[in-house]
Amino acid sequence: MSQIESAFGIYIHWPFCAKKCPYCDFNSHVRDSIDHDQWLKAYLNELRYYANETSVNTVTSIFFGGGTPSLMKPVVIEAILEEIKRLWTCSESLEITAEANPSSSEIQLFEDFKQAGINRLSIGVQSFDDAVLGFLGRLHNSKEAEKAINAAAHTFDRFSFDLIYALPDQTPDQWRRQLSDALQMAGDHLSLYQLTIEPGTAFHKDRVAAANEDTGTELFEITQELMDQAGLPAYEISNHARPGEESRHNLVYWRGQAYLGIGPGAHGRLMGADFETEMIHNFREPEKWLELASTKDLGMQKRRALTAIERRDEIVLMSLRLTEGLSADHFHTLTGTDLADTLDQDRLQALEKVGFVSFGDGVLKATKEGRQRLNAVLSHLLV
Repeated sequence: MSQIESAFGIYIHWPFCAKKCPYCDFNSHVRDSIDHDQWLKAYLNELRYYANETSVNTVTSIFFGGGTPSLMKPVVIEAILEEIKRLWTCSESLEITAEANPSSSEIQLFEDFKQAGINRLSIGVQSFDDAVLGFLGRLHNSKEAEKAINAAAHTFDRFSFDLIYALPDQTPDQWRRQLSDALQMAGDHLSLYQLTIEPGTAFHKDRVAAANEDTGTELFEITQELMDQAGLPAYEISNHARPGEESRHNLVYWRGQAYLGIGPGAHGRLMGADFETEMIHNFREPEKWLELASTKDLGMQKRRALTAIERRDEIVLMSLRLTEGLSADHFHTLTGTDLADTLDQDRLQALEKVGFVSFGDGVLKATKEGRQRLNAVLSHLLV
């Protein structure tokens, strides 16, 4: 496996949405009014604070996530990007992604976002079926979804959209047709997520049931089949791309590399001397974070060094989501330790024997079957 290039990402969290979706467990909130000037001040303060200790890094990706970042004023995005470029050296191939929803009002702003500096758009389509969109609590319809994709393709060289499958009562034939239709509109990247019912969501409170395990497995296999045929193989459990069009920012997370998390509830990982990695977690409540970041330059709730076991678990957990897996060389670069020495060999061999993982040529991988039951695989492997 080739050596993975050094990367450093910056994540900007915008916590506001027009509506809270019933399946969503992200840190998103609905507010009647938002003071964009104050939020910009807080973002800039936090960026400047961390630049003092990370300015030696070269920024390779920036990601505006949420919430619904396309509800941010383009001038706010532009000011944030200008400040990042002033504070850090940025890669010539800097990837700058923003998440967006397919509402008509947001589509009208796509060109403004491009002018502000966004060069990759990720659109939360979720479905092209109006009944499903209603069930998922989305505010757009299928025609707006198609219009948003067409507008993104016209405006940006790189774009992606999300779909949710394994819905209650969804059949394999339905999903095959829906995904085939979606591929007619797709660019070089698609994110395809199985519905999971997360605690604390409206779906969880209402006892909504996703597709059963057998159906979920069949739908997953259909997904891999159609995406492979379309030339967009999985590079991560739920993400598919033509080679070279993977989300560079998300690869920072999955490869265990360093990144800053700016905004309410955002997480970060900073690497220091002697392979030490610190985790940073900001206050989740928007107004709490805003007050601290506006007045004290920092909305951080906690910061501490990860133990060697915590760091190993995190790297293995994230890397096994990737088709490329985890090379022993990369693990050593991140931790200074030998990957094989950190794993229980009996448990590893048991997983290899049943075909859920492989560890050949110095690369630990979850097989296709292993990725379908990755939580169970990790629970057995990481002790």
